[in-house]
Amino acid sequence: MATEIKVPVLGESVTEGTIAEWLKQPGEAVAADEPIASLETDKVAVDVPSPVAGVMSQHVVAVGDTVEVGAVIAIIEEGATAGAAAPAPAPAAAKADTPAPAASEELLTPAQTMSPAVRRAVLEHGVDPSTIKGTGKDGRLTKEDVLAAAEAKAKGPAPAPAPAPAPASAAPATTSSGARGEERVKMTRMRQTIAKRLKSAQDNAALLTTFNDCDMSAVMEARDKYKDLFAKKHDIRLGFMGFFAKAACLALKDVPSVNAYIDGDEIIYHDYVDISVAVSAPNGLVVPVIRDADKKGFARIEQDIADFGKRAKEGTLKMEDMTGGTFTISNGGVFGSLMSTPIINPPQSAVLGLHRIEDRPVVRNGEIVIRPMMYLALSYDHRLIDGREAVTALKIIKEAIEDPTRMLIDL
Repeated sequence: MATEIKVPVLGESVTEGTIAEWLKQPGEAVAADEPIASLETDKVAVDVPSPVAGVMSQHVVAVGDTVEVGAVIAIIEEGATAGAAAPAPAPAAAKADTPAPAASEELLTPAQTMSPAVRRAVLEHGVDPSTIKGTGKDGRLTKEDVLAAAEAKAKGPAPAPAPAPAPASAAPATTSSGARGEERVKMTRMRQTIAKRLKSAQDNAALLTTFNDCDMSAVMEARDKYKDLFAKKHDIRLGFMGFFAKAACLALKDVPSVNAYIDGDEIIYHDYVDISVAVSAPNGLVVPVIRDADKKGFARIEQDIADFGKRAKEGTLKMEDMTGGTFTISNGGVFGSLMSTPIINPPQSAVLGLHRIEDRPVVRNGEIVIRPMMYLALSYDHRLIDGREAVTALKIIKEAIEDPTRMLIDL
């Protein structure tokens, strides 16, 4: 019996997505609840599971096609035997007026289907995917496979020694320059959404950034002193983000406008703190939300952050993980950033930017000493937040980090 596989409900306000990858090819066996396709939405990649066991009969749509919620994307023959001859391609993928694939597309289409992240890695490193053995499910390529192949390619045989220079009387040799290629790759749906949202923030908000520097000595000492006990009791690593999340909660309670939204001609204030944490994922930057951060302890915040990071890399974050959020923390320091002006995450009105820690000379009690310092940046919407309020909020965060006891006694 043929069963139609339809696009599931993707979340509030999300009505369509893009087929990013087929996880099952025609003729392959499919178990009940096994993912058959990866669907990319504006915010996350979602696996589409099969409701029945059987054999993949055909793909109704192709990779890259946009599909709406409820649309049929595949047919599964329930109870069929794997290995049967695959049916003819779906009509949607075999139109006579469909243009031939570009040369770059032919290069990027080996026997196995590649995910967008793998495709970008192949283009970036210039490797031939058909020569790489995949270690992923069903032999598919992973991003790590491509990076390993690129590294092996870079460690290839040393170039031959340069020939001796020609005599001065000889005619100059003609040197042919290497080929200069270009690749045109369509932006993923997520990247398009990120671009639109960030540009919209610049167009609609009056963005301004205030800076401060922060002595990390006290936090680093506390972390070094308690990290082993913390890990033993809570089974999670004690990082710096928990300290900054709790410090931000203090600031947002004292300066409510930094935790507020503009909605038309009204201001929406929140009596809770939901902190969006910027996390790097294969398809771009995502911002899962730590709910009620003001009510959570260090251990729960660190557990939430670790879970978000793991699921972002796996591509298993859900829509509900990224909805809401009243304030954002972005840590560019993990990539080596010294200073930046982060952009707010609409409709939020402020974002805290963290940066790398480095030893710098500072004056303490009239003496020049070396301290581990970090630059902090608070970008904010000046339509809602005055300079005094922004500077005050950032100063509260700085003081809480430099004297963590403040976070315990709510100062």
